[in-house]
Amino acid sequence: MTDLTDGVLHTLFQSEQGGHEQVVLCQDRASGLKAVIAIHSTALGPALGGTRFYPYASEAEALADALNLARGMSYKNALAGLGHGGGKAVIIGDPETLKSEELLLAYGRFVDSLGGRYVTACDVGTYVADMDVVARETRWATGRSPEHGGAGDSSVLTAYGVFQGMRACAEQLWDAPTLSGRTVGVAGVGKVGHHLVTHLLEDGARVVITDVREESVRRVLDRHPEVTAVPDTAALIRTEGLDVYAPCALGGALDDHTVPVLTARAVCGAANNQLAHPGVEKDLADRSILYAPDYVVNAGGVIQVADELHGFDFDRCKAKAAKIYDTTLEIFARAKKDGVPPAVAADRIAEQRMAEARIR
Repeated sequence: MTDLTDGVLHTLFQSEQGGHEQVVLCQDRASGLKAVIAIHSTALGPALGGTRFYPYASEAEALADALNLARGMSYKNALAGLGHGGGKAVIIGDPETLKSEELLLAYGRFVDSLGGRYVTACDVGTYVADMDVVARETRWATGRSPEHGGAGDSSVLTAYGVFQGMRACAEQLWDAPTLSGRTVGVAGVGKVGHHLVTHLLEDGARVVITDVREESVRRVLDRHPEVTAVPDTAALIRTEGLDVYAPCALGGALDDHTVPVLTARAVCGAANNQLAHPGVEKDLADRSILYAPDYVVNAGGVIQVADELHGFDFDRCKAKAAKIYDTTLEIFARAKKDGVPPAVAADRIAEQRMAEARIR
């Protein structure tokens, strides 16, 4: 426990990955709830970020994920132009066996105890129906069903935003904002990925997919028989003629093993925290692989759930998500001007916006 505590304190107070305003450890033994709520910044407004329900190998791993995801949400919300800071929560355990109404209500009470400093929504392992339950204990839950005053599934606009980011990649690389005639590999065709596949096919792209869940692959192939499936991500990233790689599952997809063998000219996907460690962004740049920062292009979902707090309007949200195209191009231009990878350029823009907010 001492090692865990020391590691957490080092991350929070000394590491460049720290700087979080608040970290809350939540436990309700009656329901089995063990959760972490991490608030990275409220400079731009109340922290907003989803709740991940996942069977982490350890509490330390769960805590590290919460910290990383919360920090990413600060940057995402800043670049999406939202009046929100960044936060994230993780519930430790297998949602297939642990999730219950009692647990979700207990979690809702913890969210409510923060008095609006943290607004939660869906993430991996949590769904619209779960947010409906959480919202029974707190007004600070969004991503609810239309029947309960919410906007419904945010994965639709998340996929749309990623597609806009991919169009910006195409403009940057091939001087035309379209994927028509290009081959795109999508790793993970779950909540977001299968919507992205539809956008790509409608735009005239060739699509190759993989997913650890056979049922997810089968759903796409049944609907779109022209799509090609490969056994795993290792095969996908080595696909000959691949133009764009879209990681749409869990984070850490770009690491010391995948980047050297990646055949794609660009990476643009929905997964959070795609860069496994600092320095990967330079490795991509050294191989002339264009990287669209994940927290920029996958902001469509958070745009939707933020709008829900003010009375949801889908057309208004879609118009805002469409601007991800312009934001991505702005980042590429800044990267070229500063002579840095796009991930560094995006961070600088986000940090500038948060710093200016603190001064006001």
